[in-house]
Amino acid sequence: MVEQADTTCQTVAERRTGGDGFAPQLKMLLEAFYVSRDRVTLLWLGVGLVAVVAATAYGQIRLNAWNQPFYDALSRKDLPAFGSQLIVFVYIAGALLSLNVAQTWLNQMTKMKLREALTRDLFAQWLAPKRAFLLAGAKEVGENPDQRIHADAQHLAELSTDLGVGLVQATLLLASFIGVLWILSAGVVFEFQGKSFAIPGYMVWCALLYAGAGSWASWRVGRPLISLNAERYARESDLRFALVHVNEHSDAIAVYRGEAEASDRLHRELDRLLVIVRRLVGATTGLTSITAGYGWFTIIAPIVVAAPAYFVGDLSFGGLLMAVGAFNQVQQSLRWFVDNFGVIADWRATLFRVGGFRQALIEMDKLGDAASRIELVTTSDDKLRLDDFGVISPSGCTMLNKPHVEIPPGDRVLIVGEPGSGKTTLFCAMAGLWPWGSGRICLPPAQSVMFMPKRPYIPDGALRDALSYPAPPRSFSDQEFIAALTKMGLSHLSRWLDRIARWDRELSEPEQQGLAFARVLLHKPRWVFVDEAIESLAPQARKTLFDIFEQDWAATTLVHISGPQAKDEFYTRVLYLTMNPQGQRLRAPCLPCDPEARRRRAILADRQ
Repeated sequence: MVEQADTTCQTVAERRTGGDGFAPQLKMLLEAFYVSRDRVTLLWLGVGLVAVVAATAYGQIRLNAWNQPFYDALSRKDLPAFGSQLIVFVYIAGALLSLNVAQTWLNQMTKMKLREALTRDLFAQWLAPKRAFLLAGAKEVGENPDQRIHADAQHLAELSTDLGVGLVQATLLLASFIGVLWILSAGVVFEFQGKSFAIPGYMVWCALLYAGAGSWASWRVGRPLISLNAERYARESDLRFALVHVNEHSDAIAVYRGEAEASDRLHRELDRLLVIVRRLVGATTGLTSITAGYGWFTIIAPIVVAAPAYFVGDLSFGGLLMAVGAFNQVQQSLRWFVDNFGVIADWRATLFRVGGFRQALIEMDKLGDAASRIELVTTSDDKLRLDDFGVISPSGCTMLNKPHVEIPPGDRVLIVGEPGSGKTTLFCAMAGLWPWGSGRICLPPAQSVMFMPKRPYIPDGALRDALSYPAPPRSFSDQEFIAALTKMGLSHLSRWLDRIARWDRELSEPEQQGLAFARVLLHKPRWVFVDEAIESLAPQARKTLFDIFEQDWAATTLVHISGPQAKDEFYTRVLYLTMNPQGQRLRAPCLPCDPEARRRRAILADRQ
């Protein structure tokens, strides 16, 4: 795999997008929604939310205006007026209730559609040809992609919806009530040295000053939450991966009596997480002291602001409550930032994780731009040719012992390499996954070739699905499935063709390899490339496979890349791999790094 470059170098992502700041990550998110097949649905949901929020804001204005006649009727003990205002309240409250229900439905549907659009986009970006393979070597940004696609994408969709709706609602309420509050401010009259005067928009300026002070204090105190939340998500992901790893290898841990060591490792991961959680507790507590104190003082702040007009001017009790309601609506709209700073910090941290991950996936296609590339072409004469072929990696240059190799159909070729000589890299180069190197590879048409990696891939689902992969199971009959299993010594699995299970956990390693070779028998390719997989077969299955290639598949070519332990009696040709550590090397390209991970490294460096 490509090794992580030095962290001081400028990343490919920074050169292409201008850095890892907020704007590029937000642009990544918007691009995902724009290319989504649900973008029209999302647009209409957004329009519906704005319409409902606007109607709710109008209803809030009517409800605020209702305060004056209702409380004035109470102060006059006017029973008929009191009763009529109750009827008015029922209509207003009923309309607001209907709007609240509609907003809840639209909110939940938007969350679902946003998550669907983002997750499907990440699926497409992650599983684009070669990207998942290259991402696996990208260290930090390539760690735990399942966490970013599943949990982080869900969290980002939900936070984006809640914050977006809240911001629109606060903006509309501010625009609606600030005019009401300005008009009511005309009734606030001050007496000074026997003279009366009024300040235009007095209550508006008080609301702006009050909310601005709270927002500034919240930003100052809550700013560390952004980086702390990003660190927490990374360490939550590490703990989850450690738990999955222990669960998947519980049998080996038990055999080695390694429970204590596994427990210690889990405790270490938990301790690393708890360090951040404790810091989050402190930062959240500090932010709460600001927001809670602000909230408590808000109970009396509008009354104090409007009191001069009530005690000195001609403002009635109902008018006072109307002014207080308008002041509260304005300052609540303005304090949206105060109330949501912690959520905004969480949203930004999640945006950096998801946006940085998507950005890295796209930039995978541009890795190693400066390195020489292997020319990969398709032959028309059904032969494999390797001309001046070499594979470069960070370890050195891997080459065959012959500069020109031609392999005709029906050959059985063994390529032998010592440990560390680049056998898997050679296999990946022939499969078109590793492009860095020199020379040319002339391959037969792709539909006639099948590549078998070192570790067999057994997808979840029914056994017939795993056998027919990547073709649909309907491509083969039951008799063909049973025959393939029987030839590879797996006839005992024939009765489980429709059973759905985690076959990669239920079968032993030789059985999994046998299943992978049974898949080859089903597909009947003309060319088979194998990366050290034959040695993992049971002895009888290996003998059966060799017999099939010698008798039934005499026209099929087998290219097996393995170590010195491979038996060469079966093969018609043997080639040797050599690694030249002094030869051309692949300079580890500057991969797109996780922006929050790079930020964490900078913080740690400053502390040291």
